[in-house]
Amino acid sequence: MTPAAPRSIDAYLKQLRAALADQDPALIQDAAYDAEEYLRAEIAAHPDKSEADVLELIASTYGAPDEVAAAYRETEAKVKAALQPPPARPVIHSPGALQRFFGVYRDPRAYTSVFFMLLALLTGIFYFVVAVTGIALSLGLATLIIGIPFFLAFIGVVRVIALGEGRLIEAMTGERMPRRPVHPGPAMGLWARIGAMLKDSRTWTTLAYFVLMLPLGIAYFVIAFVGVSLGLLPILAPLVGILEHVGFVHAHLTMQPAWLAATLPLAFLGIIGLVVLTTLMHVARGIGRMHARIAKRLLVTPS
Repeated sequence: MTPAAPRSIDAYLKQLRAALADQDPALIQDAAYDAEEYLRAEIAAHPDKSEADVLELIASTYGAPDEVAAAYRETEAKVKAALQPPPARPVIHSPGALQRFFGVYRDPRAYTSVFFMLLALLTGIFYFVVAVTGIALSLGLATLIIGIPFFLAFIGVVRVIALGEGRLIEAMTGERMPRRPVHPGPAMGLWARIGAMLKDSRTWTTLAYFVLMLPLGIAYFVIAFVGVSLGLLPILAPLVGILEHVGFVHAHLTMQPAWLAATLPLAFLGIIGLVVLTTLMHVARGIGRMHARIAKRLLVTPS
């Protein structure tokens, strides 16, 4: 059954979200923002017409909600296909355990996830400072005239930073995140705007994400730094020893206990380091996927 033509912006957006109910919440947020931005601009450009009349006119230009939803589905499918890595060569037999274990080095998301874990300490500190300082100043200035515009500016800055964080997460992990913010909606008074922000669950979930990023950033950095150190050092030690033995470098490397300087123990250390580093790549890829789900739950507006 075809739904009735929308007679208001809210009805149009409701039908658009319903038509995209099976899509990613980040895509729904982008589509809703684009539609609301266009609809409100058209209504503002035709002050002599009612909202229903403008929507009837828009249906023949911008498109009905189901038509817009179909266009977004098609575009999203094309973008996903373009961003997917080239298909791997077909294998005659199923890969063994060792091939699956070391095959992580062929996944670029494993490398970007390690980089994201190392970067998370800096971003976590920054987000935590922004959130705590902004909340403290907003409460401290609440009784002053400047407190209201400060709170509005603070929430606006937080949402812009959250949008940038989403783009970073998508680049690092491949998880679809919003490319447009949530539309502020119709023009409203100062107190109404503050009330809408206070009642918007996304305001509080975004602040919770900023605070949560500090402990998560510390944990991610420690895991990545310790893993890279424990993995690379045993691998580099035999290489430096070999290069020093042939006179290519003069590192004067001293192994303690001394028996580790023998060829066999050095080779064994290199194998251990490679296993540790490969395990870290698997762990980092898993952490990247887990963090992307957390970010989507807290930063993306529920559909």
